[in-house]
Amino acid sequence: MNNVVGINIIRFIALLLVQVVLGNNINFLGYINPYIYIIFIFLFPIRDNRLVFLLVSFALGMLVDIFSDSGGVHAAASVFLAYTRPILLKTSFGMLYEHQSIKFGNTEIGSLVTYITFGTVLHHFILFSLEIFNISSILLILKKTLFSSIFTIILSVLIIILFSQNRK
Repeated sequence: MNNVVGINIIRFIALLLVQVVLGNNINFLGYINPYIYIIFIFLFPIRDNRLVFLLVSFALGMLVDIFSDSGGVHAAASVFLAYTRPILLKTSFGMLYEHQSIKFGNTEIGSLVTYITFGTVLHHFILFSLEIFNISSILLILKKTLFSSIFTIILSVLIIILFSQNRK
């Protein structure tokens, strides 16, 4: 088995388990939840097949939905994040993405935080919009998006820094 494939399988299972066992049970003030399973989508290899990436992102979101009993909102938000990832990478990393030479362990922390922030806010906005699905509750959607995003961004950046092998 290829080393990269093995690492991604382990990352997929570990993040899914942490999300289901810990993340789904954290609920501050009724609307602050961490969704750290999206780290898998952020760190998936750039050069791999895009269709496989979209399918794996769907599977990850669907498994979170099954364990959370949330009816497909995580799957939809995960596929949306996976689909928009090239735009987020180009916006955050610029020429590194153009040359397909991004190594998340070696990137500058500012670019990494920008990438994680844009992706998390997009994911959470789609997630909570589909979960609440009521335009009159836009303030609740924005509040849940903002506070859950802040919590998720902090945890995601810390986890990526702690588990990256050669951080600057």
